[in-house]
Amino acid sequence: MIKELSLVVLTHGIPEFSLVEGDVGTAVHVYPEAAAYEVEFVTGLGTTIAVITLSSEDIRPVAGEILHVRRISKAA
Repeated sequence: MIKELSLVVLTHGIPEFSLVEGDVGTAVHVYPEAAAYEVEFVTGLGTTIAVITLSSEDIRPVAGEILHVRRISKAA
């Protein structure tokens, strides 16, 4: 179960926001019955790239993984 302020992993890319599969975001809002999630994606410096409404199919909880950084192309 994904709770508010949990880290989540994107399960597919969203090119219009320069996001790729595996990017990590924060679930900033969980809609009733987990119907959808508002997820914020930020750079390592804290700049918000996107806040997007996503379904449970679009994200998954972070498991025993190591985080990785990458350069982001200019946001659309």
